[in-house]
Amino acid sequence: MRTTYRVLAYLIVFLVVVQAAAIAYFIAGLGEWIMGGGVLDAATMESESTFFPGLIGIIIHGMSGTYLIPAVALALLVVAFFAQVPRGVMWAGVLVGLIAVQVALGIAHVPVLALLHGIVALAILVVALIAARAASGAPVGPAARADAVA
Repeated sequence: MRTTYRVLAYLIVFLVVVQAAAIAYFIAGLGEWIMGGGVLDAATMESESTFFPGLIGIIIHGMSGTYLIPAVALALLVVAFFAQVPRGVMWAGVLVGLIAVQVALGIAHVPVLALLHGIVALAILVVALIAARAASGAPVGPAARADAVA
């Protein structure tokens, strides 16, 4: 179970990286499309026939962030109760909470909240790395710093 916990935590790390790559791909493709004469307006947003390079990026970002990452985080929380990872349930719970906030920020469609959306993504990445390290038996927190100094 410890290995399952570690794999799920690293999977969240990987998926956060995919999220960043997908949204960057979308923005780059959108910019290229607009520079080539494409127009982004309400009609374009509602159209099912509009396509440009990078459009798949927003689809991946939305589906992965709304469904896949939360499902993996919930699986991690369930596994945490059986894995006997030091503070494993706590780290998994923090991840579930951060991901819930992240999804809410993502669906809010308020531009200023996009700043927090990016910051919370980094927090998810860091907490998932800490959880994975805790499952590997590597020192986490003050013990890790003490070992590094010695």
